Parts: sequence; C-alpha cells; structure tokens
Amino acid sequence: MSEQYKSRTERREKAKQEKSRNRRSRNTGNKEKKSFKTIAKRIFLTLLVIGFIGLIAGVSVVAYWISDAPKFDAAALKDSVPSTIYDMNKEKITELGTEKRDLVSFEEIPDLVRDAILATEDVRFFKHSGIDLIRLGGAVLSNITDGYGSQGASTLTQQVVKLSFLSNEKTMKRKVQEAWLSIQLEQHFTKEEIFEMYVNKVNMGRNVYGIKKASETYFGKSLDELTLPEAAVIAGLPQRPNAYNPLVNPDLADERKNIVLRLMHQHGFISEKEMKDAQNIHVSSLVVSEEEIAIDDTPYDAFIDKVIDEVEELGYNIYTDGLEIYTTMDRNAQNKVFDLLNNNDEFSDEEIQAGIILTDTKNGEIRAIGGGRNQTVKRGFNYAIDTERQPGSTVKPIMSYGPAIEHFKWSPAHIIKDEPMKYTGTDINIRNVDGSYSGNQTIRYHLTHSRNIPAVKALKEVGMDKSKEFAENLGITFKPDESVVESYALGGWQYGLSPLELAGAFATFGNEGIYNEPHAIRKIVLPDGREIDMSPKSKRVMQDYTAFLITDMLKDVVTSGTGTRARVPGVPIAGKTGTSNYSDKDKARWNIGRGGVPDSWFAGYSTNYTAAIWVGYPKREQALYSPDTRLSRSLFKELMTYMHDGIDTPDFKQPDSVVKVAIEKGSNPPKKASPFTPESEIYYEYFVKGTEPTEVSTKFDSIPAITSLSVDYNENAQKATLNWEYSSELNDVSFEVYVSIDGSSEELISTTKKKGLQVENVVPGLKYTFTVYALVDNNKSDPASVTLDLSAFIEDIENGDQSDNGANDDKNQGNKNENDNNGNSNGNNNEKGNSNQGNGNGNNGSGNGNGQGNENGNNDSGNDESQGDGNDNDNVAGNDNDTGEDQPE
Repeated sequence: MSEQYKSRTERREKAKQEKSRNRRSRNTGNKEKKSFKTIAKRIFLTLLVIGFIGLIAGVSVVAYWISDAPKFDAAALKDSVPSTIYDMNKEKITELGTEKRDLVSFEEIPDLVRDAILATEDVRFFKHSGIDLIRLGGAVLSNITDGYGSQGASTLTQQVVKLSFLSNEKTMKRKVQEAWLSIQLEQHFTKEEIFEMYVNKVNMGRNVYGIKKASETYFGKSLDELTLPEAAVIAGLPQRPNAYNPLVNPDLADERKNIVLRLMHQHGFISEKEMKDAQNIHVSSLVVSEEEIAIDDTPYDAFIDKVIDEVEELGYNIYTDGLEIYTTMDRNAQNKVFDLLNNNDEFSDEEIQAGIILTDTKNGEIRAIGGGRNQTVKRGFNYAIDTERQPGSTVKPIMSYGPAIEHFKWSPAHIIKDEPMKYTGTDINIRNVDGSYSGNQTIRYHLTHSRNIPAVKALKEVGMDKSKEFAENLGITFKPDESVVESYALGGWQYGLSPLELAGAFATFGNEGIYNEPHAIRKIVLPDGREIDMSPKSKRVMQDYTAFLITDMLKDVVTSGTGTRARVPGVPIAGKTGTSNYSDKDKARWNIGRGGVPDSWFAGYSTNYTAAIWVGYPKREQALYSPDTRLSRSLFKELMTYMHDGIDTPDFKQPDSVVKVAIEKGSNPPKKASPFTPESEIYYEYFVKGTEPTEVSTKFDSIPAITSLSVDYNENAQKATLNWEYSSELNDVSFEVYVSIDGSSEELISTTKKKGLQVENVVPGLKYTFTVYALVDNNKSDPASVTLDLSAFIEDIENGDQSDNGANDDKNQGNKNENDNNGNSNGNNNEKGNSNQGNGNGNNGSGNGNGQGNENGNNDSGNDESQGDGNDNDNVAGNDNDTGEDQPE
C-alpha cells in the first residue's frame, strides 16, 4: 500500500509539476508570439512610409522630367523640312533633304514592306496606344538580367518622338519624356499617319532617309517592286543603318536580313518556306553596284561635304532639321577649282588625285574646296579635308624657322652652316636634294632654296616641344601617340596633314600672326528664327614680327627660289614647295624609279587669298614623276591668277616691331655696312627691333679717292674744265673741289655730285692747283690734285716771242711743275697746246715751250704715260703743263 501510495503521491506531484511547466510554457509562447507580431507590424509600417515617400519622390521626379520635356509640335512631326544652303552672296546653292528623301504615303507602302517593318520594330503597333506594356515588361526583365539598355521597348510611336524631339541617349529621363510625348502623339494623329512619319523620317544609312529613297539607292527599285528578301533588308536597316549598309557590309546586312525574315515567320506574316527561300538569297546578289548609283556630279559637292561636317558637329541633322545655312563659298571660285581638277589636260593620267583649299587670308572663310578628281560618290573621300599625307618641306616655316623667330627673334640674316649631318643617335645622313652643302648662309637663303640640314638644325635649337606647340597653335593636329622628332622639320611625319590644316597655318603668317580656323559656314538660321554665329574667334598665336619675317622670306621662294612656277605677275605672294620622299626600303619594295615621289605640295598666300594644294596618287606606293611633280605649283598659279584678276592686292605691311638694316656681305655674325662699304657689298635685311646689329664693319674703312683727274684750259673764255672718274658703288657720293693759287691756302670753290666742274675767271699769269675730295656722310676721301700753271703765259707775251717751236724734251729745258699731290707721275703728254699769241707753235712734249701762234702744237715726245720724276700730277707726268686745253682720254 505504501508503495502504491508513494506511487500515487509521486504521480500527483509529477502531474502538478508538469501542469506548472505547461502553464509557464504557454505564457512564454504567448509572449514570443506577441513580440513577433509587434515587430512585423513595425516593419510593415516602416516600409509603407518608405514606399509612400518613394512614390511621392518618384512622382515628383517624373513630373519634373515631363515638365522639362520638349514642347510637342504636331506641325513639325507631319512634314520633314529640307535645309537650304546659300553662298557668300546669300544666293541659294541647293537644298539638302528633298534630294535625299522621297516621301511616301501610307497608302503607297506595299503590305510586304509594312509587314516586315511591323514584325521587326513593333508587331503590336495597331493595338497599343503609344506605349506597349507587354513589350515594356519583357524589356524590363532583360534590362535587369543583362543591364540597363540591353533591350529597347520603344514602339514606332516612341521612335517617331525620339527622331523628332529627343536624343539617342539611353537614360530613364529620356524614356519618361518619350512616353509622355508618345501619348500626346497618339492623341493628335492616327496610326496610319504615325507609321507614315516613321518610314519617312528613319535613317537608312549613306545619308539616305526614308524607305522610299533607300529602295531606290540600294536596289534601284520602287517600293512596290521589292522582293521579300529586299523588303527584309529595308526593314532591318534602321537599327544600325551604317553597319547594316548592304553596299558597305553585305555579310552583316545579310545576317540582319535573316533575322527580319525569322521575325516575320514568327509573327505569322510569311510561311517557313518563304522564310527559308529568302534566307538563301545573299544580299550581295540583290544590291546595285556603286557605279549604278546615280551621282549628281555637281561642282559644289566637295564644299557641301565640309558644310555637312560643321552642321553635324553642332548636333543638327542637315537633311531633316529645316536649316538655313549661309556659307562662305565663292561660287565662281568653286567652279574654277572644279574645272581645274576635272577638265585639265596637265594631269598625265586619270588616276592622279588632288586636293585644293582656297581661303580668305584675313578671316579663314573657305572660298572653294577641290575634294578630288573624277569623284563618283557623294560624301566620298575628300582629298582636301580627309587626306593625311606627309607634307614635305612646306612645314619648314611651321616646324623650324617660325618657332626660331618667335622664341629667339632670329633675323632672316641669321647664319646657319649647311654641312654634313646625321639624325641624332643614328647613322642616317640628312641629305639636301642636290647632294651638296652650301656652308655658312642666312636662313633666308636656306628657306628660299629649301636646304634640309639647316632646317633640322633650327628645329633642334628650338626644341621639339616648342616646335610642336607652335604648330598646334596654327591648327596642326597631332595624334596622341605622335611625337615630334628631327625629321618633322622636313615633313617626314608619322601620319601627315591635310590641305585644310596647311591652308589655315599659312594664312596665319599672311594675317600678321592671327589664326582663324578655316570654316565653311557663316551662320545657321533655325526654323524658329534663332541664329547661330559660326564664325570662330580670332586668336593671336605668334608675334607680328614672326609672321612678317617668315612671309618676307617666303616671298623669295616664289620670286627666286624653288617656287618660281607658282609666281603670279604683279601679285605679292609668299609660298613654299613641298615634296615627300620614299625610303630606300620602300623604293625597292615598290620599284620606285629615279625622281619618283609620293606627294607634291604647294601652299601660298597673298594679303587676299590663301591656297594649299596636294597632288599624288591615292595609294602611296604609286609614285609621281616629272612633270606631274610640278602640278601643285601650276594649279596654284592658275587658281591665284584667276582670283586676283581685277582686284587690288596690297603688299604685306612691315610692322613697327621690325626694322630694316644695311648689312655688309660676308659678315658673320651680320655687321652693319660702314659708310665706305661699296653698294655691291651691301644687302638689306629685316631685324626684330632691338636685336639689329650695332657693330659696324671695318672691312672698308675709308672712302676711295677719285681717279683720272684732268684739267683743260680755254684761254679765250678764261675757263678751266676739271674732269675725273669715280668707280665706287657708294651711295649719295658728292665731291668737294678746292683751289690754291700760287701756293696760297686751299679755298672751297664748289660741292657737286657730278664728275666734273667748270671754273671761271682763270686768268693767265698764275699757277692754279685744283684738289678734289670724294665725300660720303661728311667723311672725306684722300685728295687728288692737278696743277694748271699759267705763270709763264705772261712772260712770253712780254718778251714778244712770235714763234717758239719749243720742242725741248725733259732733259734740255723747261720749267718743270712739281706737284706733290698723290705721289704719282702719269705721263700723259699727248695734249693740245692752244695759243692765241702770235703765230708760233707751242709744242709741249717736254719743257714749258708755250707757242704764241694760233696753231696747235702736238708732240708725242716726252714721257708718254710714264711714271716720270719731278711731276706728281695725275694728268701729266714728267711734262710741264702747257697753256692749252687738256682733254681727258
């Protein structure tokens, strides 16, 4: 019993404990359950608040984006507006848009083409209201898994909006605005009208817009003539019009065609058999050839290329935006350039190409562009703009001498030695074109004759970085991986440049150092009347003295250097030739003959116009030979002759920062000519003011004396006539004449620029000594003297001598005149002795025999042209002077 009781008691106690535990457990569970509900409720309320705030924020952002959306313009959507291009005189050149787009109405679109477009772009187009939520959902999933922008959800309506109002950027803002404008579009137009807008606006590659023009361009057919695979090509183009261009990338276009056909089958527009049959036809068998494409061979195409480029840089579409474009084109110049390239017998074959740029020197406006010869494709390769060819020596002013003058203020008189030289760190010899060296010469000489070694030396002295910076300021562009090295002084560039860049650089020299970027458009007028000024800002990129000194040297290139074939009579022109070369390796690889070159250039300018011309073959491995190597110069001459006909072209103006100095030839460094330097030993050169030489040459340190001084006497008139010679080339020479009578002091009787003088009141009975000095800038030469002794004249009269043959030589008798003038005794004894006293003959071979008769006494005895003693007279040596008239020989 006790056991049982114990057992019952334990069971009761155990049950009691169990009951207590269960009660505690229930209480704990209730507490935990209550706590979870509380937390969940709080989380829910928090998320609700966050969601509400997010909703408000999202709605606010969307509302802001919508408010910022472009204004919906239903009229602009309805019709595509072409752009009109005008020349410099505001006369219409052409319209772009109507030529590139043929509008088609919805009713004209064949079902086959319509189905292809719907299957590819928007199969539910006629069922949604502008936004396809089903397609949008698929795109959202794709964008979540593959990244934003991986798949578009735009309907045809949205694409029309994007083409008309928005950019191509893939942003949420653009998508919201696109959706908003699409809803408005659907409210204003029918589905058929919207479809029509799309097929007329869409870009189809090759600057073709709209499906009708695309059908004509690629297949030479109207829309209703297209086959199934052709329709599939048309429908596939809008996604990537340039990439899927069947003329450029036929294989890629064929892949896109097959995708379109699969979509058409998927959506039930064609059967599987039709799909496979069409997929088996390659695109290359469908499209027309390049030669079959109709090309309007207008002379303005090359210029319009540049116009289109400038418009596209602003983000406008010249074919659709209805712009009024006022260009810088000179219609007559453009026609002339076109004629020079396409109707010119100077070219030896039809394969030679050329590029021409003609600009206004003062403002950079492009007057004409020659994009190439016999061009057959619109918007094809433009040799004036797109080409990058090695410029040869045309860049010597840009890379070498221009920077040297700018940074070091070199004068054209600066001397560089032309001598054997190698490129730094190599065994490659730098050669002049003639294989010779000219030694110490001025940079004017080196540039005029296009010497290579001095140009490399100048570049090295300036430094590569400064040279590159100078060129870049002139509009020359270099690639990021391009480094200027020594060969750049000679135009041996890694890539090259275009005539457009070269013209801009050369015009800067002609425009006193002010750079204007060459441009083809003056202004653009938008459809709403707003105007965009397209004239670039002018920028000074070099000192005016740099521009002038380079220009003055380049004038010599045209008048007496390598560019004489480009000279235009009567027009001051500065210019530079350029010819690139082949390496020995290329000569061997391409079998280039002697004299063959890949490129021929000429760039030059007047104060009115600048032209840059390149001539060569499209492929560098084909060489130019003479006379084609001269074409760039002859084309320049013909063009500039035409442009300057009948207009005033002033010479380039010397700035105040430049002075001109007389320099003595052969001085190194240059020295000023002295007052005694002969004119033949002087040249005149420009210097930057403050750098001109101050040292005067002493090579010619005195003024040369006169020579051959003689005197003739006319007794009746009592006149003495002096004559002398002066062969010096000194400028502004005058002569001072002095007289001494009977040993008195010298008296100045005249200053003259003539080489002779008549002296009056010369009476018998006196001894006259005449002295002549050459005078330059108050500096006198050594004197030259001659004596006229009339002292014995009176004595003979007083002695009553009636006749006197006086044939006495110097050894017998006579009064010798010893005139210590120049220390020279010239035996000029073949003189005329004229005496009016009596009848005697005055023979003056030697001695002082003065006849008193009227006869002329001529005697060849005495000392003919000898260096006699005792008589230092320039005219008579070893002889006494008679009283007659001495006539110079």
